[in-house]
This record gives sequence, structure tokens and C-alpha cells, in this order.
Amino acid sequence: MPIRLTSGSLGDVQKIQKMNPNSFPPTALVLFSIVSIQLGAGLAIKLFPLLGAEGTVAVRIIFSALLLLLLARHKMHSFKKIFLDNTKLLVSFGLSIAAMNLFFYSAIERIPLGAAVAIEFAGPLGVAAFKSKQLIHFVWVTLAAFGIFLLSPVSPLSGLELDSLGIFYALLSGVGWALFIVLAERVGDHTTTNDGLVIGMLIAASVMLPLAIPVTTTLLFEPMILLAALGIALLSTTIPISFEFEALKRMSARSYGILVSVEPAVAALIGAILLKERIGWQGIMAVTCVVVAAIGISITDRQKS
Repeated sequence: MPIRLTSGSLGDVQKIQKMNPNSFPPTALVLFSIVSIQLGAGLAIKLFPLLGAEGTVAVRIIFSALLLLLLARHKMHSFKKIFLDNTKLLVSFGLSIAAMNLFFYSAIERIPLGAAVAIEFAGPLGVAAFKSKQLIHFVWVTLAAFGIFLLSPVSPLSGLELDSLGIFYALLSGVGWALFIVLAERVGDHTTTNDGLVIGMLIAASVMLPLAIPVTTTLLFEPMILLAALGIALLSTTIPISFEFEALKRMSARSYGILVSVEPAVAALIGAILLKERIGWQGIMAVTCVVVAAIGISITDRQKS
């Protein structure tokens, strides 16, 4: 995914001062990011027949990295030192971005958007539970696990007949998302501006280059497809990932995992409206289990505070 980051802020660039993420509360940044990412994913699916899932996500990541690099061009002289001082961390961060996006797009090529996000959501919810010492949180995680089980082919209640490989890719995307949450927090601790994000995105883009090469001809000779891919990059990666990274600088990884509880529901809604996807009553029940579980964690956290 989703996704889905700037520490010093995009406000460092005076021309977009009004879009400075620091002027918004972290909650608003994450919620906007959720809608933007899922809308971008829904639109990206329409490019699959032309570019394929791998080509679409590769172009999206590369364009996003270039856009972030453009915004940070006045600080490029510091990138080398930052990278050399934090090589292992930044490489891991970049690989987590590449993995969660590549596996997510591979999943939504095979299964409905809402189902993919519900399964992928095991990642951030797992981070929230892992960082918690409250037993009740594990009860909520069990509820979310039951929701994911409802989407699996082995469930006797599932009538969706979801593609097994699509489910597997969604789970791998969730692992990438969990790593992204943990590593983004560490990158934020080791860098004082959005340099860590830009470097991480450039690493992810370099990983994606081999997947983008086969679709280069299509992009060069079809300017409308090129513009569409650029728009999707802005909508589903550049803006939301910048906002999420900024939000993670001002909230804990556990709080972030709780806040994104609405994402499966948003994905299912966008999938139904934009893509005419239908996940049936069992799919709605599964998404509801995941969302209720995350809201339950949020409530118990609030009660304890």
C-alpha cells in the first residue's frame, strides 16, 4: 500500500508552503493518506490491461521518487553522507517500500481491492498488538484474524472463491507494511528532514527499474497513459507517503496502526463505487471484523490513557 512521509516537511520548499504537512494534525494526514492511496489504487487497476500490475507499480514508484527528489533538490548534497551513515537502515527502508507496493498491486490484480486491504491490514494491526502490553489487544487481533480467515479459501463461510495467490501476495504486502511502519519511525529518528524518505524512495525505484523497462515504449508513445501514470503516482504515493512519514514523526507506530483502522472499509467502498467490485455479505463481515478490531484497540488505548 498501500504506500503509503516527510520528517522535516514538504514545507521546506517555499513554493508549496501552503501544503506544508506540519500545518495539519497527524490524524488528518493519515486519514487523507488512506483515501488518497485507495483512490489511486482503484485508478491504477484501470492501467493493468496496458502496463500490467508490475509495470504500473514500477512506474508509479519511479515517478514518485523523481517527484520527491525534485522537491528536495536543494539538499541533494547531503544525501551521500546520510546514506553512508545509515546504509543498512535506508536500504531496508527502501526495500520495505518496494515490497509492500509490489505485492499489494500483485494482490489487487487477482482479488477485490477491499479484500486485499483487509488481508494486508494484518501488518499494521500486528505492529499495534506487538507493541502493546494489554491482553485485550490480542483479543482484538484474534477478531481481525477471524475476519481475514473469512476471506481465505479454507473458510467454510467464504463464498468469494478468492485467488489463493492473490491472498498470499496481500499477506506479503502486510509484512512489508509492518516493516515500513517500524523502519519509518527509525528513519525519522536518524534524519532531521525528509532526506531519509527521498533516499528510501530512490532505493525502491532502483529495485523497480527492471519492471519498468518493458513498458517504456508504451509510455513514450502514449502520452495520455504517461500522464495517467504520473497522476496516479502523485495521488497514491508521493502525497500520501509524504503525509504518512510526517505523521509517523509525531505519533507512535502503535497509534498509526490503530488510526488506519478505517482503511479496509474505505478500500471496499472505493472498490464498489469505482470498480463495481462486490465482495458479498461474507466479505463485508470480514472487513467489519478487521475494522471493529482496530477500533477496539483504539478504545482500550484511550481508556487506559
